[in-house]
Amino acid sequence: MALLSVENLSIGYSTKAGLLKAVEGVNFSLEAGQSLGLVGESGCGKTTIGMALMGLLPPNGEVTNGRIVLEDMELTSLPEEELREVRWKEVAMIFQAAMNALNPVQRVSKQMLEAILTHRQDLEEAEALKQVEDLFKLVGLPIERLHDFPHQYSGGMKQRAIIAMALALNPKLIIADEPTTALDVVVQDQILKETKALQDEFNIGMIFISHDISIVAEVCENIGVMYAGQLVESGSTDQVFYSSRHPYTQALVSSFPTLTGEKKKLAPIPGEPPNLIGTIPGCRFCDRCPRSESFCKLEPPKWQEVEPGHHVLCDHC
Repeated sequence: MALLSVENLSIGYSTKAGLLKAVEGVNFSLEAGQSLGLVGESGCGKTTIGMALMGLLPPNGEVTNGRIVLEDMELTSLPEEELREVRWKEVAMIFQAAMNALNPVQRVSKQMLEAILTHRQDLEEAEALKQVEDLFKLVGLPIERLHDFPHQYSGGMKQRAIIAMALALNPKLIIADEPTTALDVVVQDQILKETKALQDEFNIGMIFISHDISIVAEVCENIGVMYAGQLVESGSTDQVFYSSRHPYTQALVSSFPTLTGEKKKLAPIPGEPPNLIGTIPGCRFCDRCPRSESFCKLEPPKWQEVEPGHHVLCDHC
């Protein structure tokens, strides 16, 4: 049994202009201890999937179709009270902006204790505090900074505190949403290596969300590329990063610089993603695609397996 199964997932946001279809027909699965990277431009739906997995969609957002199954639990049908028990204990999240994820007027120790004691009422506060100290050591934070306020931490320290909080209840699945955004490249590399090491040590399933496909290729075994609310390519990291087949994935890979190999001019992706309010009859990438033909605007593309385990949503591959 897979740790996580996402089946034909569609998510919409109610707006004054109509229903915005942020995610449509997404399928993927994740085994225990595996890592899956979701990549794509801002607004492609990757963070929306992460928030749906946590049951944290905003009031105007809803799962309009499909299922999210964690082992034998269907999260999409759980009442809020039961979902609250699952959240943080079974599924935890490393949020994108550590500055905003921590309460600025509470000491970091108090916030971590609250997360633990809410789910572990059998623990005394002293036992929970010892657990917090162990977590600090685990992520490389000095114990003497445990009772500081968030503003007294550097950006890297805040991110490590959020990672420690995500690990507090030994979850089976961690969703890392742009965990290194706004950090300098040295600290970013440290955080990525520590996150991967912790995932391997505790056999945690991880969904790593990023707009940077090169970062995802460094830490994940599998990659799913999203565009305009749809998954357009999926496979192993080697298949997607080094042998990409979808025109959007190829453009995404070409738009990032490399420190090794031949120097080449970066290729920007022209145009803009489509408006997701209303119906899009054909391929969502066709207006920006160099291979686009007339039928691409009229008929939705079909999933194709271009090699074992490597799937592409394109009729030209």
